[in-house]
Amino acid sequence: MRYTLITANRNYSSWSLRPWLLMRMFGIAFDDRIEPFTRPDNYEEFRRFSPTGQVPVLIDGDRTIWDSFGIALYLAERHDGVWPADEAARAWAICATAEMHGGFGALRNDCTMNVGVRVVPKPMSDALARNVARIGELWAEGLERFGGPWLAGDAFTLVDAFYAPVAYRVRTYDLDVGAAGRAWADRIIALPAMREWEAQALAEAWREEGHEAELAACGAIVADHRAGA
Repeated sequence: MRYTLITANRNYSSWSLRPWLLMRMFGIAFDDRIEPFTRPDNYEEFRRFSPTGQVPVLIDGDRTIWDSFGIALYLAERHDGVWPADEAARAWAICATAEMHGGFGALRNDCTMNVGVRVVPKPMSDALARNVARIGELWAEGLERFGGPWLAGDAFTLVDAFYAPVAYRVRTYDLDVGAAGRAWADRIIALPAMREWEAQALAEAWREEGHEAELAACGAIVADHRAGA
């Protein structure tokens, strides 16, 4: 039976991008269903298909798999290569993925994801500066230890998918994650699947006022490439 992956707006939904990219990169067939954010709180609408009232959600027959990490772990049990084969690389990738899933709150709040814009950010808080420095450190470590060009070695794996939304943030806000980190961000943004996601993001005509207010609070928008801008 074919999977159904339920995601939200391409411009805003960093959580949606992770399993979507993972499935695209591993050739895992799925029906792509978008449920857009229509208001700051979509809990009641999303509760129709998601036990948490959030996206993404994976439907596999009569099973509902929720949370981006839960979906990724579910897929890793059913499809080869999602985690690195090398034991040391796999251990590092698991920890780095968990760190992304559970941390970097300042980055999420102060540099909200919006694929189609470019922003001069406000002066960084100490918390954001620490998050950005840690991202650069982490990416450089993975690339150096495992030889690149991906974070845990020569093949794209789950850890790359989980940091993909940060690559858009690096570009949107021109964040300094070091030369190695910026090269990785440019590399992942250049993937055909990421270009597909970005093309859909730029074509989105709708705006959600809560997400747009969060973006405005992050800094000054200097370019907006979205439809209708």
